[in-house]
Amino acid sequence: MSEKVTAPRLRSLKAKGEKIVCITAYDVFFGRIADEAGADVVLVGDSLGNVVLGYPTTVFVTLDEILHHVRAVRRGVSRALLVADMPLGSYGGSIAQAVETATALVKAGAEAVKLEGEYSEEIRAITKMGIPVMGHLGMTPQSVNNFGGFKVQGKGSSGEAILQSAKSIEQAGVFSIVLELIPKALSAQITNGVSIPTIGIGAGAECDGQVQVMHDLLGFSDETFRHSKRYMDGQSAVLESMRTYAREVRRGSFPSEENSF
Repeated sequence: MSEKVTAPRLRSLKAKGEKIVCITAYDVFFGRIADEAGADVVLVGDSLGNVVLGYPTTVFVTLDEILHHVRAVRRGVSRALLVADMPLGSYGGSIAQAVETATALVKAGAEAVKLEGEYSEEIRAITKMGIPVMGHLGMTPQSVNNFGGFKVQGKGSSGEAILQSAKSIEQAGVFSIVLELIPKALSAQITNGVSIPTIGIGAGAECDGQVQVMHDLLGFSDETFRHSKRYMDGQSAVLESMRTYAREVRRGSFPSEENSF
Protein backbone atom coordinates (compact mmCIF):
# COMPACT_ATOMS: atom_id res chain seq x y z
CA MET A 1 0.00 0.00 0.00
CA SER A 2 1.29 3.47 -0.89
CA GLU A 3 2.18 5.98 1.81
CA LYS A 4 -0.79 7.49 3.60
CA VAL A 5 -1.53 11.01 2.36
CA THR A 6 -1.57 13.74 5.00
CA ALA A 7 -1.74 17.53 4.92
CA PRO A 8 2.07 17.84 5.40
CA ARG A 9 2.62 15.29 2.62
CA LEU A 10 0.66 17.47 0.18
CA ARG A 11 3.02 20.34 0.93
CA SER A 12 5.96 18.05 0.21
CA LEU A 13 4.42 17.10 -3.15
CA LYS A 14 4.40 20.78 -4.12
CA ALA A 15 8.01 21.13 -3.03
CA LYS A 16 8.95 18.18 -5.27
CA GLY A 17 6.90 19.47 -8.20
CA GLU A 18 4.54 16.48 -8.16
CA LYS A 19 0.94 17.13 -9.20
CA ILE A 20 -1.87 16.48 -6.70
CA VAL A 21 -5.01 14.55 -7.67
CA CYS A 22 -8.28 15.34 -5.89
CA ILE A 23 -11.67 13.73 -6.64
CA THR A 24 -15.03 14.21 -4.96
CA ALA A 25 -16.95 11.26 -3.54
CA TYR A 26 -20.21 11.02 -1.62
CA ASP A 27 -20.55 7.33 -0.67
CA VAL A 28 -18.49 4.32 0.33
CA PHE A 29 -18.40 2.81 -3.18
CA PHE A 30 -17.07 5.86 -5.00
CA GLY A 31 -14.83 6.71 -2.05
CA ARG A 32 -13.18 3.31 -2.39
CA ILE A 33 -12.93 3.65 -6.19
CA ALA A 34 -11.25 7.07 -5.90
CA ASP A 35 -8.87 5.73 -3.26
CA GLU A 36 -7.95 2.67 -5.33
CA ALA A 37 -7.48 4.85 -8.41
CA GLY A 38 -4.72 6.71 -6.58
CA ALA A 39 -6.37 9.99 -5.65
CA ASP A 40 -4.29 11.96 -3.16
CA VAL A 41 -7.34 13.76 -1.77
CA VAL A 42 -10.96 12.61 -1.61
CA LEU A 43 -13.30 15.53 -1.03
CA VAL A 44 -16.78 15.16 0.41
CA GLY A 45 -17.86 18.40 -1.18
CA ASP A 46 -21.06 20.31 -0.66
CA SER A 47 -21.44 19.76 -4.41
CA LEU A 48 -23.30 16.67 -3.19
CA GLY A 49 -26.27 19.02 -3.02
CA ASN A 50 -26.25 19.36 -6.80
CA VAL A 51 -25.18 15.91 -7.93
CA VAL A 52 -26.69 13.64 -5.28
CA LEU A 53 -29.55 15.48 -3.57
CA GLY A 54 -30.90 17.42 -6.54
CA TYR A 55 -30.56 20.93 -5.10
CA PRO A 56 -30.05 23.76 -7.60
CA THR A 57 -26.95 25.05 -5.74
CA THR A 58 -24.79 24.16 -2.74
CA VAL A 59 -26.40 26.81 -0.53
CA PHE A 60 -29.15 24.38 0.52
CA VAL A 61 -26.76 21.73 1.92
CA THR A 62 -26.88 21.25 5.69
CA LEU A 63 -24.20 20.16 8.11
CA ASP A 64 -26.18 17.02 8.93
CA GLU A 65 -26.15 16.06 5.25
CA ILE A 66 -22.40 16.56 4.99
CA LEU A 67 -21.85 14.53 8.17
CA HIS A 68 -23.95 11.67 6.79
CA HIS A 69 -21.88 11.46 3.61
CA VAL A 70 -18.54 11.85 5.42
CA ARG A 71 -19.36 8.80 7.53
CA ALA A 72 -20.15 6.82 4.39
CA VAL A 73 -17.06 7.86 2.42
CA ARG A 74 -14.82 7.27 5.45
CA ARG A 75 -15.60 3.54 5.22
CA GLY A 76 -14.20 3.40 1.70
CA VAL A 77 -11.06 5.55 1.96
CA SER A 78 -7.80 4.43 3.50
CA ARG A 79 -4.84 6.01 1.66
CA ALA A 80 -6.15 9.37 0.44
CA LEU A 81 -6.58 12.42 2.66
CA LEU A 82 -10.30 12.73 3.38
CA VAL A 83 -11.44 16.37 3.33
CA ALA A 84 -14.96 17.57 4.15
CA ASP A 85 -16.63 20.82 3.12
CA MET A 86 -18.03 23.10 5.78
CA PRO A 87 -21.44 24.07 4.35
CA LEU A 88 -22.94 27.53 4.18
CA GLY A 89 -24.03 28.81 7.59
CA SER A 90 -21.86 26.40 9.55
CA TYR A 91 -18.89 28.74 10.08
CA GLY A 92 -19.75 32.34 9.25
CA GLY A 93 -21.56 33.24 12.46
CA SER A 94 -18.72 33.05 14.97
CA ILE A 95 -15.33 31.52 15.61
CA ALA A 96 -16.90 29.14 18.12
CA GLN A 97 -19.38 27.96 15.50
CA ALA A 98 -16.58 27.30 13.01
CA VAL A 99 -14.59 25.26 15.53
CA GLU A 100 -17.68 23.28 16.50
CA THR A 101 -18.44 22.46 12.86
CA ALA A 102 -14.88 21.42 12.07
CA THR A 103 -14.77 19.23 15.18
CA ALA A 104 -18.03 17.51 14.23
CA LEU A 105 -16.69 16.75 10.74
CA VAL A 106 -13.48 15.27 12.11
CA LYS A 107 -15.42 13.14 14.59
CA ALA A 108 -17.44 11.86 11.60
CA GLY A 109 -14.22 10.74 9.91
CA ALA A 110 -12.78 13.71 8.01
CA GLU A 111 -9.04 14.33 8.29
CA ALA A 112 -9.28 17.95 7.20
CA VAL A 113 -11.97 20.52 6.46
CA LYS A 114 -12.49 23.06 3.69
CA LEU A 115 -14.15 26.46 3.91
CA GLU A 116 -14.76 29.18 1.37
CA GLY A 117 -13.46 32.74 1.58
CA GLU A 118 -11.11 34.78 3.71
CA TYR A 119 -11.98 33.65 7.24
CA SER A 120 -8.54 34.02 8.74
CA GLU A 121 -9.57 34.07 12.41
CA GLU A 122 -11.72 30.97 11.97
CA ILE A 123 -8.85 29.21 10.20
CA ARG A 124 -6.47 30.05 13.03
CA ALA A 125 -8.91 28.77 15.64
CA ILE A 126 -9.59 25.51 13.78
CA THR A 127 -5.93 24.79 13.14
CA LYS A 128 -5.19 25.57 16.79
CA MET A 129 -7.48 22.62 17.57
CA GLY A 130 -5.19 20.43 15.46
CA ILE A 131 -7.54 20.24 12.46
CA PRO A 132 -6.00 20.95 9.03
CA VAL A 133 -7.89 23.50 6.92
CA MET A 134 -8.08 23.78 3.14
CA GLY A 135 -8.99 27.18 1.73
CA HIS A 136 -11.17 27.98 -1.29
CA LEU A 137 -10.99 31.19 -3.32
CA GLY A 138 -12.21 32.56 -6.64
CA MET A 139 -15.69 31.41 -7.61
CA THR A 140 -16.91 30.21 -4.23
CA PRO A 141 -20.21 28.41 -4.90
CA GLN A 142 -21.74 29.27 -1.52
CA SER A 143 -21.62 32.92 -2.64
CA VAL A 144 -23.35 32.25 -5.97
CA ASN A 145 -26.22 34.60 -5.15
CA ASN A 146 -23.78 37.39 -4.31
CA PHE A 147 -21.87 36.82 -7.57
CA GLY A 148 -25.08 36.71 -9.61
CA GLY A 149 -24.39 33.22 -10.94
CA PHE A 150 -21.47 30.92 -11.64
CA LYS A 151 -18.99 33.31 -13.23
CA VAL A 152 -15.23 33.49 -13.67
CA GLN A 153 -13.70 35.61 -10.92
CA GLY A 154 -10.45 37.57 -10.73
CA LYS A 155 -10.41 39.15 -14.16
CA GLY A 156 -8.40 42.33 -14.49
CA SER A 157 -7.66 44.34 -11.36
CA SER A 158 -9.95 42.17 -9.20
CA GLY A 159 -7.33 39.44 -9.36
CA GLU A 160 -5.12 41.33 -6.90
CA ALA A 161 -7.75 40.90 -4.17
CA ILE A 162 -7.78 37.12 -4.68
CA LEU A 163 -3.98 37.03 -4.59
CA GLN A 164 -3.95 38.95 -1.31
CA SER A 165 -6.65 36.68 0.12
CA ALA A 166 -4.52 33.66 -0.78
CA LYS A 167 -1.55 35.10 1.08
CA SER A 168 -3.75 36.03 4.03
CA ILE A 169 -5.24 32.57 4.51
CA GLU A 170 -1.82 30.99 3.99
CA GLN A 171 -0.56 33.07 6.92
CA ALA A 172 -3.64 32.01 8.90
CA GLY A 173 -2.62 28.38 8.50
CA VAL A 174 -4.35 26.66 5.56
CA PHE A 175 -2.36 23.75 4.14
CA SER A 176 -3.70 24.20 0.58
CA ILE A 177 -6.08 26.36 -1.44
CA VAL A 178 -8.72 25.42 -4.00
CA LEU A 179 -8.82 27.99 -6.82
CA GLU A 180 -12.09 27.87 -8.75
CA LEU A 181 -12.98 29.54 -12.06
CA ILE A 182 -10.19 32.10 -12.24
CA PRO A 183 -7.88 33.00 -15.17
CA LYS A 184 -4.89 30.70 -15.55
CA ALA A 185 -2.48 33.64 -15.38
CA LEU A 186 -3.83 34.53 -11.94
CA SER A 187 -3.60 30.89 -10.87
CA ALA A 188 0.06 30.86 -11.86
CA GLN A 189 0.67 34.06 -9.92
CA ILE A 190 -0.98 32.65 -6.79
CA THR A 191 0.70 29.25 -7.14
CA ASN A 192 4.11 30.90 -7.39
CA GLY A 193 3.30 33.38 -4.63
CA VAL A 194 2.42 30.91 -1.87
CA SER A 195 4.34 28.02 -0.34
CA ILE A 196 1.27 25.77 -0.03
CA PRO A 197 -0.34 23.70 -2.81
CA THR A 198 -3.02 25.19 -5.03
CA ILE A 199 -5.75 22.87 -6.30
CA GLY A 200 -7.50 24.08 -9.42
CA ILE A 201 -10.98 23.59 -10.82
CA GLY A 202 -11.45 25.66 -13.92
CA ALA A 203 -8.23 27.48 -13.05
CA GLY A 204 -5.80 26.10 -15.61
CA ALA A 205 -2.84 23.73 -15.53
CA GLU A 206 -0.59 26.07 -13.57
CA CYS A 207 -2.01 24.91 -10.23
CA ASP A 208 -0.20 22.31 -8.14
CA GLY A 209 -3.11 19.91 -8.55
CA GLN A 210 -6.64 19.51 -9.81
CA VAL A 211 -10.02 18.65 -8.30
CA GLN A 212 -13.05 17.44 -10.23
CA VAL A 213 -16.54 16.24 -9.37
CA MET A 214 -16.56 12.49 -9.93
CA HIS A 215 -19.94 12.56 -11.63
CA ASP A 216 -18.56 14.97 -14.24
CA LEU A 217 -15.55 12.74 -14.94
CA LEU A 218 -17.70 9.63 -15.34
CA GLY A 219 -20.39 11.22 -17.47
CA PHE A 220 -23.19 11.02 -14.92
CA SER A 221 -24.06 14.72 -15.23
CA ASP A 222 -26.78 16.02 -17.53
CA GLU A 223 -24.64 19.10 -18.22
CA THR A 224 -21.13 19.44 -19.57
CA PHE A 225 -18.74 22.07 -18.28
CA ARG A 226 -15.74 23.75 -19.88
CA HIS A 227 -13.62 23.12 -16.78
CA SER A 228 -14.24 19.35 -16.75
CA LYS A 229 -13.58 16.41 -19.07
CA ARG A 230 -15.72 13.29 -19.48
CA TYR A 231 -13.66 10.12 -19.38
CA MET A 232 -16.66 7.88 -20.06
CA ASP A 233 -20.37 8.13 -20.83
CA GLY A 234 -21.51 6.57 -17.57
CA GLN A 235 -25.12 7.71 -17.74
CA SER A 236 -25.72 6.06 -21.11
CA ALA A 237 -23.96 2.85 -20.03
CA VAL A 238 -26.01 2.56 -16.83
CA LEU A 239 -29.26 3.42 -18.61
CA GLU A 240 -28.71 0.75 -21.26
CA SER A 241 -27.83 -1.84 -18.61
CA MET A 242 -31.05 -1.12 -16.72
CA ARG A 243 -33.10 -1.25 -19.93
CA THR A 244 -31.57 -4.64 -20.74
CA TYR A 245 -32.47 -5.87 -17.24
CA ALA A 246 -36.04 -4.62 -17.66
CA ARG A 247 -36.38 -6.37 -21.04
CA GLU A 248 -35.09 -9.65 -19.63
CA VAL A 249 -37.48 -9.53 -16.67
CA ARG A 250 -40.47 -8.82 -18.93
CA ARG A 251 -39.70 -11.65 -21.33
CA GLY A 252 -38.86 -14.07 -18.52
CA SER A 253 -35.20 -14.65 -19.37
CA PHE A 254 -34.09 -13.33 -15.98
CA PRO A 255 -33.64 -14.99 -13.60
CA SER A 256 -32.23 -17.97 -15.49
CA GLU A 257 -31.28 -21.34 -14.06
CA GLU A 258 -27.85 -20.02 -13.06
CA ASN A 259 -29.50 -17.26 -11.00
CA SER A 260 -31.81 -19.70 -9.20
CA PHE A 261 -31.36 -22.02 -6.22
